[in-house]
Amino acid sequence: MLTKLLRTRNDWVLTLIRVVAGGVMLPHGMQKVFGWFGGGGFTTTMHFFTQRGYSAPLVYLLIASEFFGALGMILGFLSRIAAFGVAVDMTVAAITVTSRFGMFINWAGNQKGEGMEFQFLMVAMALAIVIGGGGAFSVDRAVAGGDQ
Repeated sequence: MLTKLLRTRNDWVLTLIRVVAGGVMLPHGMQKVFGWFGGGGFTTTMHFFTQRGYSAPLVYLLIASEFFGALGMILGFLSRIAAFGVAVDMTVAAITVTSRFGMFINWAGNQKGEGMEFQFLMVAMALAIVIGGGGAFSVDRAVAGGDQ
């Protein structure tokens, strides 16, 4: 079972998607875990979301998916699981946060928030990894070996 989960093709396109998606998501996770890049850190993030009605276990999963999921994607370690967490996280964010602002990122500054564009791109990239695996130069491939 684990070998099936880890097995992936020697595909550099999957590697590119995996590393870029993880690299884009990691700073968001760092905001929530460490308070870097203008984030609030773990305690503030937990408080922020739980005060808005989200359960603590779900907020913990949000933080873990953005931080550990991003690291997993960058390294290609449990790539499918990491990417699935990111895809769920971004889907929920699109539905609960950005959908009210429409599709587009707020380049002109003429609305109160950002649209769903970023979340859609992240979900698509994450789903490519869920389907195809971590690709070339991943821990998954080193452990499981071979093509699918």
